[in-house]
Amino acid sequence: MLEEAEEIGRRVRRARLRLGIPQADLASALGRSQGWVSKMERGLIELDRVGLLNHVAAELHIHPNDLIGRPYNSSPDENRWQVAASSILRELRRYDLTPVFDGPPRPAQQLWREVTRLHRLRDTASNVAILHVLPDLFREARALVEVSEGHEREEAYAIYAVCCKFAHTAAHALGHPELVAMACERAAWSARLSADPVLPAVADWMRVWDMWATADWADALTLSDKAITSVQQAYEHGEPLAVRAWGTLQLRAAVSAARAGRASEAEDRIGYAKDAAEHMGAYAGAPVYDRHSLTFSAGNVQIHAISVAMELGQQGRALEMNRRTGLALVASLPHSRQGHHHMDVARAWLWDGNRDKALAELETAERIAPQLVRNHPIARSTLRSIVYAERGVTRAKLRSMSDRFHLDG
Repeated sequence: MLEEAEEIGRRVRRARLRLGIPQADLASALGRSQGWVSKMERGLIELDRVGLLNHVAAELHIHPNDLIGRPYNSSPDENRWQVAASSILRELRRYDLTPVFDGPPRPAQQLWREVTRLHRLRDTASNVAILHVLPDLFREARALVEVSEGHEREEAYAIYAVCCKFAHTAAHALGHPELVAMACERAAWSARLSADPVLPAVADWMRVWDMWATADWADALTLSDKAITSVQQAYEHGEPLAVRAWGTLQLRAAVSAARAGRASEAEDRIGYAKDAAEHMGAYAGAPVYDRHSLTFSAGNVQIHAISVAMELGQQGRALEMNRRTGLALVASLPHSRQGHHHMDVARAWLWDGNRDKALAELETAERIAPQLVRNHPIARSTLRSIVYAERGVTRAKLRSMSDRFHLDG
């Protein structure tokens, strides 16, 4: 990992030279100095924000994963997930062909129970396990489409769309851009056929995530608003799934605005999401199954507010918000969201100059969601920064002691 920053810098330099872009021009496009770009290309500066990483990649016209070398090199056992990813891609490519499925498919109600298993895996950030479950579920959902009609057929399309969302989330976490893109396309296709009034907005929510990879912040905000408008009426009527989707879309828009440097809009969006969380909390009807697997709650709004502060470079504010956030509120969130939160707090402490607390937060994140954290570029960047700083301190102490011992004399 200590060589990873240097390799990223070399990739940046090769991509820049391939396009014939001078350092000064890249610096101007990034709003940085030429010296900053020079240090970054030598591996002396970390790309320690997703927005910054994606901006650099977009200016060089490459995918962020190609810049940072994802999927990361690991053991053969840890790479087995790519076999499952290939099986999912095969199913998604043949989306409009009769599926290869033996025997009659189970009814939609039973398949939704299988989807509940995926919810649990998502909550624990078990992305590899998600990919292993999905190929058979995709096939069976498509088989149900072929043999059913009416509402049952629409539900089969809804199950297929939600499976696309799970594939999309896992592929993002593990670094598989082809699966990310195809899952997003198929989700939009199947959502339109599902007759679920909220699912198309969920598919747009996925597309917004993909727009971040190319630093298209303005388009991400425009698409968020399009999706928000599509569920606005249902949100105002208090329909639980629409409220959840509306609030989640506002959180996605808040992050997009923060990465675009639009601090005021980011704060407004967080405020709207808080309103949605209160709206959801006021619901007094029967429990509603979260069929779309959208994690939304007051706790999720709070940790997004902290994440937005970090995207805006406001680590002091992020730490203050974290201090005011109850431990129980964070602990109530799925492990996947807790992992992201502790990674954000680790960065905040690092930027604030406290490496011990940064490392403690990173260790907490890894303990809660190991697959997520070990495969996350910002977690790796944070750890590298801590290690480099510790090495620097050790070298300084050794030089001082060497001087006292007159070892050079």
